[in-house]
Amino acid sequence: MDELTKPPAGQTLDPKNWVTAYADYLYRYAISQVNDEDQARDLVQETFLAGLQSQHNFAGKSSERTWLTAILKNKIYDVYRKKANGLKTEEMSNSIGEEPDFFHEDGHWKKEDAPQQFGVDDFDPLARKELNKALKNCLQKLPALWLSVFTMKHMEDEATDSICTELRLTQANFWVIIHRAKLNLRACLQRNWM
Repeated sequence: MDELTKPPAGQTLDPKNWVTAYADYLYRYAISQVNDEDQARDLVQETFLAGLQSQHNFAGKSSERTWLTAILKNKIYDVYRKKANGLKTEEMSNSIGEEPDFFHEDGHWKKEDAPQQFGVDDFDPLARKELNKALKNCLQKLPALWLSVFTMKHMEDEATDSICTELRLTQANFWVIIHRAKLNLRACLQRNWM
């Protein structure tokens, strides 16, 4: 390494050990975000390549794993952006079947559709596993843009402004997508899990 690519003293990069040390962790992270094994593998490989190409940007302010995870996260957001940009505006008005109608015209819940307790006992690992499987299946049924927005907001805890900037959405579009995604997930879970 020359002086330009060398990180500060105390923090060093060790690309020769990245696969051994971080591949499994990065793969698990990627698969949880994109739900596609091949794409997750590709993202991890792209992360390692980008890390090699941008070693000079490593400031040593974080651990090697944190730095690689940040690169992976940006790669995942690129995937979300591509999916979002490939969609036409009219697809926003389409949903998985018909949009569920849980509300009266005044905006209040219909009594039969009001939220119920899921009945998941935090100490019952089997019930939680079944719920997670049902939720994963329901998430995969969402349109790509909705999945991207929902994942960034509720799984990555990204700020609304950041999501709108990353996916080039207006605030109004963002809230419509989140609302419709939640309604569809709820309907799907009620049909397939409860």
